[in-house]
Amino acid sequence: MGGCAGRRLSDSEGEEANPALRPPPQDRQGAHWKNAVGFWLLGLCNNFSYVVMLSAAHDILSHQRAPGNQSHAVLLADILPTLVIKLLAPLGLHLMPYSPRVLTSGVCAAGSFILVAFSHSVGISLCGVVLASISSGLGEVTFLSLTAFYPRAVISWWSSGTGGAGLLGALSYLGLTQAGLSPQHTLLSMLGVPALLLTSYFLLLTSPGPQDPGGEGEADTAARQPLINSEAPEWKPGSSSHLSLQERWTVFKGLLCYIVPLVLVYFAEYFINQGLFELLFFRNTFLSHAQQYRWYQMLYQAGVFASRSSLRCCRIRHTWALALLQCLNLAFLLADVWLSFLPSIYLVFLIILYEGLLGGAAYVNTFHNIALETSSEHREFAMATTCISDTLGISLSGLLALPLHDFLCQLS
Repeated sequence: MGGCAGRRLSDSEGEEANPALRPPPQDRQGAHWKNAVGFWLLGLCNNFSYVVMLSAAHDILSHQRAPGNQSHAVLLADILPTLVIKLLAPLGLHLMPYSPRVLTSGVCAAGSFILVAFSHSVGISLCGVVLASISSGLGEVTFLSLTAFYPRAVISWWSSGTGGAGLLGALSYLGLTQAGLSPQHTLLSMLGVPALLLTSYFLLLTSPGPQDPGGEGEADTAARQPLINSEAPEWKPGSSSHLSLQERWTVFKGLLCYIVPLVLVYFAEYFINQGLFELLFFRNTFLSHAQQYRWYQMLYQAGVFASRSSLRCCRIRHTWALALLQCLNLAFLLADVWLSFLPSIYLVFLIILYEGLLGGAAYVNTFHNIALETSSEHREFAMATTCISDTLGISLSGLLALPLHDFLCQLS
């Protein structure tokens, strides 16, 4: 892949030469829906544990007389492990066999629940956050790389599942704790989520053939067996294992036109979420400060879920436009925090919903465009490499947003 206008794969590329050898249509359709549901559940479970565990960590830390900078500690434990994993991905992590990576992700997710549930110290709680971060980061690198061997449509299903995790994770934790369960019992009740992740991978996904192409009709290649009965996913650790350093560098340079806009989108998005949400406070409303903050988070997650699920009806080629719009969003809300010119909280609600829509659209369209424009031998490497974009943007925003938040609080 030499640039943004790389080779576009034909929908018919890679089809078997003899159509008579293809499985019956009902089998192909069944394989298509098993993979679609499988990737949706993988996206949901991969991010669900992360969302729920972070909420619980804050609750438990608040009962452990944690120091005043606990939010900074949680943020570091949340971001740094994922950042390290994604930095290692293009250097060879993506070449490891898939099944051990999935098992590690599931075990780390379960471990994060157990550690935080039974924690009696700040250190143990933060270790739980670290495990959740490892699980989420390793899972995202693994499953996005795995989409290289399936029809391109699974990228949309994966993205929709990750978007749904934000809503369902927050709602389920809030609902169970409001119903009277302690944070500890709520976490233990959710140990089924890592089990569902492993079940979706080993029993629901069909085994990919060598280098499935990327057309909408690629389910034609499948009436395949569940992964647990096949060695296919370990068919070579990765299709890009033979790429030289020069080839990887060439592919990486071609990916910059996708990586840079996605970094900017997430930088602006999380600058708003980490630095401005608490400062967008309206006194002339029936909602308390805490309730306003929860509504901001919920509307943001709703926007992300909607746009990450929208690929079939709205495809965006030029993701740099989304980066520009998100940066304008940041500038507008920063000006309002400084000058307080917006007359109603409902206008902020709309802007935050719009913020989530932009962020989700940037994510799903970036990976879909990469799947369209990379050759089959480069696609696995390209997916693993581009995973760094969101975490890098979040990390950079945290470096600036938290000090700015403290500075603005001192002025008010």
